Amino acid sequence: MLPLLTVSAPAADDIFDLSPEQNGRVRAEKDEAAIAAIASEFKFVTPGKFTVAISPGGPPLATYATDAKTVVGADPDYALAVADSLGLQLELVPVAWADWPLGLASGKYDAVISNVGVTELRKEKFDFSTYRQGLHGFFVKADSPIKEIKEPKDAAGLRITVGASTNQERILLKWSDQNVAAGLKPIELQYHDDEAARVVALQAGRVDVIVQPHAQLVYIAARDKSIKRVGTLSAGWPERSDVAIATRKGAGLAGALTLSTNDLIASGAYAKILDRWQLSEEALPESRTNPPGLPKS
Repeated sequence: MLPLLTVSAPAADDIFDLSPEQNGRVRAEKDEAAIAAIASEFKFVTPGKFTVAISPGGPPLATYATDAKTVVGADPDYALAVADSLGLQLELVPVAWADWPLGLASGKYDAVISNVGVTELRKEKFDFSTYRQGLHGFFVKADSPIKEIKEPKDAAGLRITVGASTNQERILLKWSDQNVAAGLKPIELQYHDDEAARVVALQAGRVDVIVQPHAQLVYIAARDKSIKRVGTLSAGWPERSDVAIATRKGAGLAGALTLSTNDLIASGAYAKILDRWQLSEEALPESRTNPPGLPKS
């Protein structure tokens, strides 16, 4: 798998700013209504700061900049805008993905902004304020005759590469069953161990489509110019599945963060942040507190 810090072609740099300076960051105005919505009993980890855990898993969501220490990406930009709206200084805390639940529950940080999907199981311990759609992407070779995949019939008979035991696999198996029931060809799923192997299989023509989290493929498309998007798929298909800020259950911060996000949407700052990282497809019409999440398996 390609190292997260490697940009193998200058094309990605033309679209994504991975410098530590981040001169193009979108800033937000102080939001008195959101500040007033913070529960009186809530205490920030560090007074005057919004301490946010983030897992630098890769661009464009969150990665280390070219200095190998500054965390940049769409999630850091969004965290900064929320901090601005609350009149606070942003304090980002890089963490391993597996460590955020315990760290948040134990009060090490005020919130987690790191592509966390809302699930019914997580809602038992945390509150959520949504800020992006959870999407998977359908991507094909740049010269593929496939124009659009929106529903099961569009994928009938196609060879699609996915990771084993993933949510994408679960959904596409259901799509394939629907196609067979409708008298159409099944979907041929092919399994590859990692992202690099899936991209190679696509570029070599061994599969027709790659399906995995949308943001990852947006970056690859910008970097390599050899694949293109032909559709998106909700991670909660057939329902919408959202990504959210996670906070401690009942801490009294979630409502303020939801209000802040809705005001960022209304002001246009939210759209500018997503556009900066080529993630406009993942925009939400509004933020919600603790919406229905993916069901317990």
